[in-house]
Amino acid sequence: MILIADSGSTKCDWALIDEKGNRLGDFQTMGLNPYFHDEDTIENAILANADFAAHANEVNQIFFYGAGSSTIEMCTIMKNGLTRVFKNADILVDHDLVGSAMSTYDGEPCIACILGTGSNSCFFDGKEVHEEIPSLAYILGDEASGSYFGKILLQEYFYKKLPADLLAAFEAKYAPTKEEIISRIYREPNANVYLAGFMKFIGEHRDHPHIQNWVTKGMIHFINIHVKCFANWKEVPVHFVGSIGHYFESCLQEAAAETGIRLGRIVRKPIDGLVQYHVRFKLHIA
Repeated sequence: MILIADSGSTKCDWALIDEKGNRLGDFQTMGLNPYFHDEDTIENAILANADFAAHANEVNQIFFYGAGSSTIEMCTIMKNGLTRVFKNADILVDHDLVGSAMSTYDGEPCIACILGTGSNSCFFDGKEVHEEIPSLAYILGDEASGSYFGKILLQEYFYKKLPADLLAAFEAKYAPTKEEIISRIYREPNANVYLAGFMKFIGEHRDHPHIQNWVTKGMIHFINIHVKCFANWKEVPVHFVGSIGHYFESCLQEAAAETGIRLGRIVRKPIDGLVQYHVRFKLHIA
């Protein structure tokens, strides 16, 4: 059996298929990012899903595409954690950018973008992924991501910039103190996931003009940095994967029109496209 995974920092989607590409099962665990999670955490996260772990000995190939799996060191952490559970499997670990590019590929070279807990972009020619500028993670980068908008929401709250109706709704739901927020972000792990968690509130109020304004501006900012860095950005479709683009599609369409990009597919969860790509090209681990 073949296991295919798409992992962000918040959640990981897994699809189990047979050699003919038949879908045998779908599972979900917490997001697995080797920048924040060690081998023990990776192992325990999988074992926590008993139905999923029950298939461990049947899997002979794993294709894992995840946030943070962008260097040999980080990929090794992830592979070692997976090997503890899937003892009979050959394992390939690669960046979530590669998975996103594969999941949106329709035969035409494209720019693939991630707008989830974090954000990133690449050019995909159908076989190879090409990056132009790096992702700087949630402190220095991740423009238009969940953590990015979470930071804006908290800034506007503490700087007293939220409109009265949004302020009342935010305080009714959270009522955070500065000390609580500072401690959670600067002294505890997974601050990026914590910040992105405020997207639930933002999503609940996504029709509010104030929120639409800074979500659209954030997307324009992302496009100007992470799409227009490619010399051929005017010539190829620009696909987006992740919940931010999905739930704020109208803002993304406005940002695309403003920046002049050719908006392609908007995909919430890449796992289905990943399965189709692997079946279509019959990928195997050497």
